[in-house]
Amino acid sequence: MVLNYIWIAFFIIAFVIALVKLVFLGDFEVFPAMMDSTFSSSKTAFEISLGLTGVLSLWLGIMKIGEKGGIVNVLAKLLSPIFVKLFPDIPKGHPVTGSIFMNIAANMLGLDNAATPLGLKAMEQLQELNTKKDTASNPMIMFLVLNTSGLTLIPISILVYRAQMGAAQPTDIFIPILLATFFSTLAGIIVTSLYQKINLFNRTILLTLGGAALLVSAIIWGFGQMDSILMNKVSTSTANILLMTIIIVFIVAGLLHKVNVYDAFIEGAKEGFTTAVRIIPYLVAILVGIGVFRASGAMDMLIDGIAYGVQACGGNTDFVGALPTALMKPLSGSGARGMMVDAMTTYGADSFVGRLSCIFQGSTDTTFYILAVYFGSVGIVKTRHAVACGLLADLAGVIAAIAIAYLFFG
Repeated sequence: MVLNYIWIAFFIIAFVIALVKLVFLGDFEVFPAMMDSTFSSSKTAFEISLGLTGVLSLWLGIMKIGEKGGIVNVLAKLLSPIFVKLFPDIPKGHPVTGSIFMNIAANMLGLDNAATPLGLKAMEQLQELNTKKDTASNPMIMFLVLNTSGLTLIPISILVYRAQMGAAQPTDIFIPILLATFFSTLAGIIVTSLYQKINLFNRTILLTLGGAALLVSAIIWGFGQMDSILMNKVSTSTANILLMTIIIVFIVAGLLHKVNVYDAFIEGAKEGFTTAVRIIPYLVAILVGIGVFRASGAMDMLIDGIAYGVQACGGNTDFVGALPTALMKPLSGSGARGMMVDAMTTYGADSFVGRLSCIFQGSTDTTFYILAVYFGSVGIVKTRHAVACGLLADLAGVIAAIAIAYLFFG
């Protein structure tokens, strides 16, 4: 329901602003630009879905092998202690916990193409447990927030973009991103737990979060001992090696359990193709709404208003130039990526704004895109507190990113 109101708001606000521009400023280009954006956004939505078809088929096929080979059940048992606390409505040892883990692990490694199909698989399994098929359940919302908070250990794509834009040290934003995304995820867990009345003050969760904090610290220290070239090589190689290892382990597990691996893969791949087709309408809806909002100039007006407000309060406005990336990220990953590249082009890859835009890009994920795709894939229309929790996690990530950028580069 919230997503419905936001989608309507995109169009109404965009139309009103465009009308004002036409009547009072004589801007005859704004309405053609808005209409062009509807066509281009629709095309982009279809191309994204088409591009996902192969990846979805591949990874849902691999996941099906893992299911039949018992890997998912093993992961579920290992994660039961912490998942029982964060997802109290999921039966202990249910296979969905393994799927959730695989999705989160792929996100942490920056493997977006692998994370999406794994997440869609987890959402389908959560829907099987859902008693109200059109309404998001508590486990669904917690899972969505863990995705939208964007916990990433190896932001490979951002490092590549910085290298392409001529940054002297493309990896200098690695530690700031790691810190910002950690705070975003932590805030998402806390906020969602408050909504769902989950007690976080228990031994299991405190030990897990403490262990995660130590792991993050160890990773920061380890990469801090490397030069930029070695850091890029290690991070890229680690991600690819782990990804290939997952595929091989799943296949070997299937063989050991005497599973017909090929048939299992085909079975899962068929589900991937069906899922890719099913999400097209939801992608078209959300991307067209965002495209119209951008084309009307509403985003530019929002940024200018924020800059004026910060300046009026006597605050430092150095960060405002990077805000388009932060504001676009919950709406569109490709849009935010474009904003990030534009910021580095305009201000310089090694400028404060250029670096901060990269930290924004890596500190959170595309909240509305994930909501549209994941909920749309299983027919959820009533999102309850998912949007509020996701956006609050995003806000925490943005605030943390600004503070950390000033600490490192200000």
